[in-house]
Amino acid sequence: MRALVNGVTLNYEIFGGSGPWVVLSHSLMCDLTMWGTQIDALKSDYRVLAFDTRGHGASEAPEGAYSLDQLAADAKALLDSLEIKDPHWVGLSMGGMIGMTYAINFPNSFASLVLCDTTSRMPLEAQPTWQERIEIAKQEGMKALVSGTLERWFTDSFRSQPRPELEFVSSLIEKTPVTGYVGCCHAIPKINCTDRLAEIQVPIKIIVGDSDIGTPVSMSQEIQAAAPGSSLTIIEGASHLSNLEQPQQFNKALLDFLKENLVRKSKFVE
Repeated sequence: MRALVNGVTLNYEIFGGSGPWVVLSHSLMCDLTMWGTQIDALKSDYRVLAFDTRGHGASEAPEGAYSLDQLAADAKALLDSLEIKDPHWVGLSMGGMIGMTYAINFPNSFASLVLCDTTSRMPLEAQPTWQERIEIAKQEGMKALVSGTLERWFTDSFRSQPRPELEFVSSLIEKTPVTGYVGCCHAIPKINCTDRLAEIQVPIKIIVGDSDIGTPVSMSQEIQAAAPGSSLTIIEGASHLSNLEQPQQFNKALLDFLKENLVRKSKFVE
């Protein structure tokens, strides 16, 4: 399905027929299909919205630098157009950055926030790396980024044997529009909201792979320290795409958190 919101056409899908809303926001160089295992686990008890971020999947990929404020405004406009209120936001990597930005810019929008393999602050020394990746994409195309990305996103042991997940993610990377990738590469390094996380007044769950190279455990610990009342789950044997590498552990952490908040909310209402 498509929706024209905030000046861009976004692709989205809705799964499940009843229950609280859960919104899934994907990583850079992926699309909504990266959440397949999570959608299967959620759709019987929740209504699930999964969407392609600006510049990715079947969403429009305009040229130019994007910002996290812009990507958060895209998401808000999409949710408003679908009349989705108080959803649980689940974002991985870039999707987590969008979720934090959304929650800060538009207070009281979420029932809860799940931040997976992400960061609230990008170190200055990482900035040149993002410019290098932009140049590679522009000059050589997205295929040139596949090998290095898989090395960062999955553990050595996972990559040591043929796995459908590796082929799947390779395809997602190659299919990402260069303009969309470049646009988001301008946004991601500018994330710097650690000092504002205390403003987010909803339950926060942080999930991270124990071997995540791109957004290591220390970055999740920084989020936890800055977000009062948040909880952290470290997924064993996973790198950056922990939802794909260890889906059982990931889904348990996600579902347990959502159920805890439903119980907490019902007790509060009573």
